[in-house]
Amino acid sequence: MYSRPSRLKQHILYIDEEVWLAECQKIGSLILRVLLIKMSSMGDIFHTFPALTDAMRSVPGLTIDWLVEEDFAEIPSWHPIVKDVLPIGLRRWRKHLLSKKTRNEVGEFFRQINLTKYDLIIDAQGLLKSSWVAKRIQARTVGFDWYSAREPLASWFYSQKFRVSKDLHAITRIRHLFAHALNYPLPEAKIDYALNHQSWLPLNDLYDKNYVVCLHGTTWITKYWPEEYWQKLITKLNQKGFLVVLPWGSEQEKLRSISLAEKKLAWCPEYPLSLSDMARLLKFAKGVVSVDTGLSHVAASLGVPMVVMYRVTDPRLVGEYSPKIINLCSPLYKSYIKNFKRSQEKDSLIGLGVDDVFHALETKLTQNDELLIEESR
Repeated sequence: MYSRPSRLKQHILYIDEEVWLAECQKIGSLILRVLLIKMSSMGDIFHTFPALTDAMRSVPGLTIDWLVEEDFAEIPSWHPIVKDVLPIGLRRWRKHLLSKKTRNEVGEFFRQINLTKYDLIIDAQGLLKSSWVAKRIQARTVGFDWYSAREPLASWFYSQKFRVSKDLHAITRIRHLFAHALNYPLPEAKIDYALNHQSWLPLNDLYDKNYVVCLHGTTWITKYWPEEYWQKLITKLNQKGFLVVLPWGSEQEKLRSISLAEKKLAWCPEYPLSLSDMARLLKFAKGVVSVDTGLSHVAASLGVPMVVMYRVTDPRLVGEYSPKIINLCSPLYKSYIKNFKRSQEKDSLIGLGVDDVFHALETKLTQNDELLIEESR
């Protein structure tokens, strides 16, 4: 069981928690153990990595455990500062809230977590569901204030709240939150995901292949890129000597991948790839073309040249964040349309033609090649 040094114990009754954290850092004799709550979605999870890097470099001895939805439990361990990953089945629980089995599982889950003593909980999600989770863990919780949280009511349940502008990109907002919570100045360095991927190897089926990944699957039908556009793009990529890889995650996506791969120089995985294998696939790709989907954030964190298409969603606050990315936006990118009306479908493809995407990818591939040559000198 972790215990605080006696030198600090004598001050517990007399200083508030913010001063406590400052004292810990000045004295350097306390290893802070922090629980991070950021449960979903995939993009939100990757937005958190740069803040972890800041904290790792700013607070010596810091240890962070990460509470995350079980579907994404593979991801947090990719950052070197994360010690334990705590998968939570909140999405699954909500489907059977009244069942005895669910109640027993919930009780046991929090009983096990409370066996560990945390100095601090950081709720980087800012939702009522994340604050509900935090309240069931025996530690002080910090998060966004009323004007900063995505769901303002969540801020009522925090011990300490911080204001961070909603006009900032999600990555920057979380970096600010961590800096406030752990009492260090926001680093001026560029964002660094610091993924622990040095030991990753290419997939066996693609070893020594020159390939581009096309991420065509997404949740909204209004985010899809037309199949005939994909077919023409794949033909252009084949003509440039690229094998095209078409991963999938559902039966519908599998059928589309098989259809797109027909009579093309393309590879469609026989089985859906795990998140770890998907990350390996993206790491060794020459480039990526993607619709607005969570997997594009994986590619961004790995620094892979990429073009992302935004038909009806806005990348400015929650989009991919990397100098190796070009975001192509239609005139309707701010509209967040889930069902098209009248001419919206046609208008949402303006600026997202096959040639637009192909030339954008060529630009990023050329820039990346020049950068690699410069770095090798």
